Amino acid sequence: MFVSELHVAKINKKHMKSFIRILIVIIILLGVASLWLVFGTGTAFSEKSKYFLIREDAKDKNAVLETLAENNIVKYPFALDMLINLSGGWNHLKSGKYEVKKGQTIWSIARQIKNGRVAEMKLVINRIRIKEDLAKLISKNFSPDSSAVMQYLKSNDSLAKWHVDSNTVFTIIIPDTYSFYWNVSLDKIFQKLYDANNLFWSKNDRSTKLQAIHFSKEDAYTLASIVDEETNYDSDKYKIASVYINRLQKQMPLQACPTIKYAMKDFTLTRIYEKYLSNPSLYNTYRHKGLPPGPICTPSPKTIDIVLNAPKTDYLFFVAKSDFSGYHHFSSNFAEHNSYAKEYQKALDIYMAEKQAAKH
Repeated sequence: MFVSELHVAKINKKHMKSFIRILIVIIILLGVASLWLVFGTGTAFSEKSKYFLIREDAKDKNAVLETLAENNIVKYPFALDMLINLSGGWNHLKSGKYEVKKGQTIWSIARQIKNGRVAEMKLVINRIRIKEDLAKLISKNFSPDSSAVMQYLKSNDSLAKWHVDSNTVFTIIIPDTYSFYWNVSLDKIFQKLYDANNLFWSKNDRSTKLQAIHFSKEDAYTLASIVDEETNYDSDKYKIASVYINRLQKQMPLQACPTIKYAMKDFTLTRIYEKYLSNPSLYNTYRHKGLPPGPICTPSPKTIDIVLNAPKTDYLFFVAKSDFSGYHHFSSNFAEHNSYAKEYQKALDIYMAEKQAAKH
């Protein structure tokens, strides 16, 4: 009997050892799996990075997890939930846009959310023609909506601190890439633009060059906006700038076609007809002498410098070449200019007729 009990005890001990081994293996596997979930690649997208938004009015766990799931950002939302829960991070969420990079771990994403490390967003400004386009650009990337931006851009009281008004507001914008947090205020956006503008004008003897042509910063910027809309060729931009400076000095109307397009808010026009020239807008430089009340786009910094470095010429007229190359003929007298203009109009008439015939 004693032998039998001893045999059973040995068997039980053997089974217990096997059970413990299995349990250890299971624990190790669970540990490895947990480590893999937490420290392995936790993203579920193929793009370089993705953004998600925690709104001020929806700073709770369910809203965040729902956003992450809808945008297919993380592979294991339950693991993220557990980690943030253990750290108490769900109770201290910070509103803003967060960037998750491809291959980022669940651990890293959890720490990012817990610590409120919101992403800096880019405001990329190239050529902008109208306030509505700037409002759309800002509202697309940041918290202020387009209506709030438009109200700001139209309010002379809001703009007074930047020494501009609703007509000249674009003159403080030097096209470039600017970084802000998603919930940035409009004042902070314009403070950075204003500071960048001041820095731009403080370099490369630009202030001295302004004095040489008797221009203010706003004048040079506004003229550059017209020149930028006339052509994409730098060699022609220098000559076009000289034409307009000569006209201003002689108190001649600028008669700049791009200002008609701006006055009519129709930038698709390829031909300026006589009937358009009666538009009463102050931006119509056929009807009103001098520069328009403000710029008609945000010109490139290079074009601003072209205006400041415009050559001294006796040119008073220019017209596009009839080969449609995009280049221009420049003249110092109207008779020569008129000859080139007729040549261009004839070529344009033929082109338009052929284009119309091709539709039928």
